[in-house]
Amino acid sequence: MKKVLMNTLLLLITGLAYLQGSALAKVADRVVAVVGNEVIFKSEIDNRALMARLQYPELAQDKGLSRSILEGVIDQKIILAKAKIDSVSIDLNTLDSMVNDRFKQISSSFTSKVEMESRLGKSSAGIRESIREELRNQQLIETLRKKKSAGITVTYGEAMEFYNTNRSQLPEIPEEVSVSQLIKYSGVAAESRAQSLATIQEIRKELLAGADFATLAMQYSQDPGSAKSGGDLGLVRKGQLIPSFETAAYALKEGGISDIVETRYGFHLIQLLSMEDNAVHVRHILIGLDRSKGDFSEAIQQLNSLHADLLSGKETFAEMAKKYSDDSASAPIGGALLMSGSSRKTFPPSKLFPQLQQIIASLKKSGDISKPQQINPPQREPFYGIFRLNERIAAHPLDPEKDYSALEEMALDYKSRQLFNQWVQQLHKEVYVRISDI
Repeated sequence: MKKVLMNTLLLLITGLAYLQGSALAKVADRVVAVVGNEVIFKSEIDNRALMARLQYPELAQDKGLSRSILEGVIDQKIILAKAKIDSVSIDLNTLDSMVNDRFKQISSSFTSKVEMESRLGKSSAGIRESIREELRNQQLIETLRKKKSAGITVTYGEAMEFYNTNRSQLPEIPEEVSVSQLIKYSGVAAESRAQSLATIQEIRKELLAGADFATLAMQYSQDPGSAKSGGDLGLVRKGQLIPSFETAAYALKEGGISDIVETRYGFHLIQLLSMEDNAVHVRHILIGLDRSKGDFSEAIQQLNSLHADLLSGKETFAEMAKKYSDDSASAPIGGALLMSGSSRKTFPPSKLFPQLQQIIASLKKSGDISKPQQINPPQREPFYGIFRLNERIAAHPLDPEKDYSALEEMALDYKSRQLFNQWVQQLHKEVYVRISDI
C-alpha cells in the first residue's frame, strides 16, 4: 500500500514546485530523462523534491526521493500523452475553481503582489497560467484513472484483507455529520421563463434541421464553463448530475439529442457522446432562467411557516423536504445531503462550504434545526434554507464493521490505483524513455 500511495503522491506534487522553475534554476541545468520527444530537466526534479520535503517532512531522509519523483514525472508525461490520444476531457468549471483557490493559497504566502512575482519570476497572469496547466494535467490524469477503473468492485473479503494488511497505516475516521436540508430559490417571472423556453425551442429546431451541436453550444449556451468547449461536460460518473438531467442523458443513444430538459439552472438540450457502465460523456446547451427580477419574500414566508411546524412536530423534516424543497437531488430522499460522487449520508464537515460549516457547527445535538436564512454558495445562485443535524459522529479509529462503507471506498481506491499503475507500466513499453543519472 505504501508504495502505491507514494507513487501517487509524487506524481501529484505541485504548487510552488511547478512555478519556481524559472526562479530557482539559476545553476547549470541538464537533461535527466527523455520521454518520447519531450525532455525532463534536473531543475524540475530538484524543485519538486524541495517542495515535497517542505510539504512532507517525513521525506527529508529519503535518499531515493529524487529518483522516485523522476519516475513519477515520466509516468505523468506518458499518461498525459495517452489522455491526449484518447481525447480525455475535464470539467472546466471545477478547474477554474481549483485555479482560483490555488492562486489565493499561493498569493497569501507573500506580503504583496510585487514580492510574489519577484520570488516566483513570473507575472500574476503567468503564475495563474502555470497553476492552470499543472492542475489541468492532474485532472486529466485523475479523469483517465477513473475511466480505467469504471466497473471495478471489491468484495467483502477483499476489503477485510485490505484492512488486515494495512490496519496500522489506515487514517483515523475524522468527525462526520449527517445533514438534511430544505431549500427555496427565488421565483422566476413568468415572462422571463417564457423567453428562455422560446429561445431553447428555436435552438432545438436548428439542431433538428441538421445544425452542429457543438457550434450552437459555443454560440448560445449560457453555461460559462462548457460553452467555449462546445458544451462538453466530459466523462461524468453516475450520481454527479442533477437527477432530471441524468435521467435524460442515460435514456439517449450515442449521438442522440434529448428533448428540452428543465432543471433549476434553466432549460437544457443534451447530446450523448458515449456511455460506460457508470458514466456518461455528454455535452449540453443551457439557456438559463433570469432570477434577478424574482424575490425571496414568498420563499421566506413559507420557510418560516415550515420551521414553526417542524418545531411543533406537525410533520417530520424528511416529509417536508420531499414536499417543499426546491433541491431536486436531495428532496426525493427527505432532504439528506450525500457526499459528492457517492451514496454516503455522512461526511466530514470540511466537505461543506464555509457558511454551511458554521451553520452545522451551531447545531449541537441530533435533531437540532437551524432558522431560515439566506445561503450564498460559491459560484452558485443564492437561496434560503433550513438545515437539520441528523447525527454527529466524533473522530475515531476505523472500525471495519461500523465504518465498512469508508473501508470499502479505501479498498476500492487502492485496488483501482494498483491496476492503474500496472496499466501505466504497460504504456512504458509503447513510449521511448531514456533516463540519466540524477
